[in-house]
Amino acid sequence: MSYEIDNKRVLGLELPTDPRWVNMAEISLEDILTDHAFCELKAASQCISLISLYPHKKELVEQVSPVVTEEWGHFRMVLKELNNRGLQLGNQRKDLYVNELLKFQKKGGSIDDRLLEKLMTFALIEARSCERFRLLSLHIAEDKLKEFYHKFMVSEAGHYKMFLELAKLYFGEERALQRWREYLEYEAEVMKGLETRGDRMH
Repeated sequence: MSYEIDNKRVLGLELPTDPRWVNMAEISLEDILTDHAFCELKAASQCISLISLYPHKKELVEQVSPVVTEEWGHFRMVLKELNNRGLQLGNQRKDLYVNELLKFQKKGGSIDDRLLEKLMTFALIEARSCERFRLLSLHIAEDKLKEFYHKFMVSEAGHYKMFLELAKLYFGEERALQRWREYLEYEAEVMKGLETRGDRMH
């Protein structure tokens, strides 16, 4: 797979990140690394929750379980980066972006219906994270951090694809892609409404 990520063609994202975001993120590395660390921690937790809710979904369990280990490893990588720079892991902050995505999830229905919503949400978070890591890998001033974030970009691209493919497997390509398009349109409006902040990954 090529890792020259194209927002629209590869990730499907309708609205690119404000280009000022990278410069804002550089102003306080402690804040952006803290937020990144908690994003990785929450990702690992959500994957564990997914396996706990759907243990009968063999393909899901087999594909998601390694991601738990990977996301936990990512948390430790970010924590190490903070420590190496003499920075502190700060407090967890509300993720306004994710909270807005959760509002779009269809409520009710069967447990399988709710799985589709979860897979869509997780895929979209990974896609947006991938896009942001790509920006950091290209435009952040420090070369070491460019390499650091390139690794995360590659990983998130794989996770985004995995969640989307699981949705197609369990719900059919037509239904999964239709719901995915609805999520992409909604996410673009969310992005327009959120303040661009350098202390947030999303």
